[in-house]
Amino acid sequence: MSGEAPGSLTDVPPPAADGPATPPPLAAPATGIPAEPRTTGSIARGLVRAARPKQWVKNVLVFAAPAAGAGLDDGSVILKTLLTFAAFCLVSSATYILNDVGDVDADRAHPTKRDRPIASGVVPVGAALVTTVLLLVIGLAMAYAISWHLGALLTAYKALTIAYTFRLKHTAILDIVVVATGFAVRAISGGVAVDITLSQWFLAVTCFGSLFMVAGKRHGELINVGEGGATRKALTQYTVEYLRFVVTMAASVTILTYCLWAFEHPKTSDIPWWGLSIVPFVMGIMRYALLVDQGKGGAPEELVIRDPGLRIIGIAWVALFLGSVYVH
Repeated sequence: MSGEAPGSLTDVPPPAADGPATPPPLAAPATGIPAEPRTTGSIARGLVRAARPKQWVKNVLVFAAPAAGAGLDDGSVILKTLLTFAAFCLVSSATYILNDVGDVDADRAHPTKRDRPIASGVVPVGAALVTTVLLLVIGLAMAYAISWHLGALLTAYKALTIAYTFRLKHTAILDIVVVATGFAVRAISGGVAVDITLSQWFLAVTCFGSLFMVAGKRHGELINVGEGGATRKALTQYTVEYLRFVVTMAASVTILTYCLWAFEHPKTSDIPWWGLSIVPFVMGIMRYALLVDQGKGGAPEELVIRDPGLRIIGIAWVALFLGSVYVH
């Protein structure tokens, strides 16, 4: 520090020739400090944002097994499936919040993620951790209340996501497999909750379909950031060609196993619903693969909702799929 007294001329910019002195510009807020004072309302809104309710659309997969098992015309099955959906929403939101806590320093250095509630300082880390514990306790309690098998499955899934948050997401291949497992667990959990036997083809379609979507997500991320320029450590270990190979492999197996699953079902009416459902299913895979190749696969859950082509194909497939199960 200099020995000049406060208020010396060296601390004040010289006055403009035609007006009063211009005050020095205000300093930008420090990284991690909220732009506005914290209030109970702002913290609550920040926690809701950190919970990412938009991501809950993934949990609709819990309805897959009950729907395929013709259970959605049973009130008790619908109730258990809805409770399973709610349990997954709570546990997955806890995962997102914990992930943001673990990534807080990296997020603050990211051009867009620094605006997340925890990284920006709107939500204190302590409040985020308390919320994480509450969501976990309530979500797992609901799962165990439905079925101890479901509770054990959800507990194992949560342990895997914690390992992913702090270690596995930095390792190539494992990061894809773990995220894909999350999609598969959602689909399997619906069957576990209502005690429906899952066929081997259903499991294969679910697992490889999940791998297809997650590999496409990484492909889109890598194209958008450029090879070697990713902030995600595991992403720097991939190449576009390798991820394209994984996408192609997973898509091929998914289509093959879906066809085997469809043809395995006995004919229940004069209309070959299961066979017809193959057409929009394959078209959906092709449409998603096209979007992935264009670098638009970074957020599959949003892409499925926003892309008009995928929406139309999805509606057609759902109609034929439900017709396969419920029309006799």
